[in-house]
Amino acid sequence: MNQDALSRELALRIGLAARALPDTDAKRLLAVLADCTGMPMTESQLANIDLATLKAAGQGEFAKVADDVLQQALDILKNTASEKILPAVQPYEEGEMPNSVRIACASDDAIHVNGHFGGCTWFMVYQVNSEEARLIDIRATDIPAGLVVDDKNIYRAEQIQDCKVVYVASVGGPAAAKIVKLGIHPMRLEAVASLADIISQLQQVMAGSPPPWLAKAMGIEVSERFKFDREAVG
Repeated sequence: MNQDALSRELALRIGLAARALPDTDAKRLLAVLADCTGMPMTESQLANIDLATLKAAGQGEFAKVADDVLQQALDILKNTASEKILPAVQPYEEGEMPNSVRIACASDDAIHVNGHFGGCTWFMVYQVNSEEARLIDIRATDIPAGLVVDDKNIYRAEQIQDCKVVYVASVGGPAAAKIVKLGIHPMRLEAVASLADIISQLQQVMAGSPPPWLAKAMGIEVSERFKFDREAVG
């Protein structure tokens, strides 16, 4: 994992951990953590921070915070929390982001695309164009109690039927066929990647010469797609 990806993942976890602490934002928590580890911060350094160290850091910035609250923040930072604190969903109205597509990412930790389509905990749903990305929904995959489902994979695909793409760590052939039938383009990753990386890669493609299926999903007309192709070849 490269340092840029690690920094984005840590930034997300720091933001989530800050929400678990009273009167704390990500900037304040980062300053305290930097006093513990120095910068750049690494996963191993973060893993070595214990409760006493965190309470003493930053001239006792969090010394008066209850131990159980601080421990919860530490668990989030180390990605070991038994109950994940999910990132905030951002508002979105249709049409606000021109040439955007809606994508779903199969995730078990709300940080990476690391879920199997048929077994992931959440679908993280983003609206993305070449310049902006918003997390607009987090969809749990559990089948509600009392609901009888004949085909779990069809049920899951229907939960993201408004999306054009679904990124997954793995998906079986029969499940992939059912996803495609609902008009969703499945993208299986070769290796686990952060949500931030996936979005960044998609934005680079969108800003360059998107393939025809993606250009169509972005709402780009045929004449405009021809323009993209001409610019791509010079």
